[in-house]
Amino acid sequence: MKRVYVNEEWCLGCHLCEYNCAFANSGETYMPTALKDKKISPRIQVEEGDSVNFAVACRHCEDPLCVKSCITGALSIDDGIIRVDTDKCVGCYTCVLVCPYGCVMPAEDGRVIQKCELCMKNACGEPACVTGCPNQAIVYEDRG
Repeated sequence: MKRVYVNEEWCLGCHLCEYNCAFANSGETYMPTALKDKKISPRIQVEEGDSVNFAVACRHCEDPLCVKSCITGALSIDDGIIRVDTDKCVGCYTCVLVCPYGCVMPAEDGRVIQKCELCMKNACGEPACVTGCPNQAIVYEDRG
């Protein structure tokens, strides 16, 4: 299955992946309208270090703790992608606490939680973080 991988040695720490992610999930068709003067809420987060920067996104684990811990069934696996049904989520944040990578997070836009769903709902073709990375530090590929 294809997944998002980060080549941290190529990451510039520019945060463009975050902006492209926030735009792709905004429901808007024009980036300035979607993001100008707004606090963005991306599903990918860039962690900056002294000598290494890297983007953190859901790894769509084969045996995901977040799905196992969800008391309402709001998280499920669909064709290898961990999806969120926000109508079922009650906001207990157990999934946020158990994700070993910090990829499930409280949402700031009225939904209860958010996480990367590989832009499958956004008709992007591939994740927006990948297409928006100027240095190709983020790739979408099957590594078997």
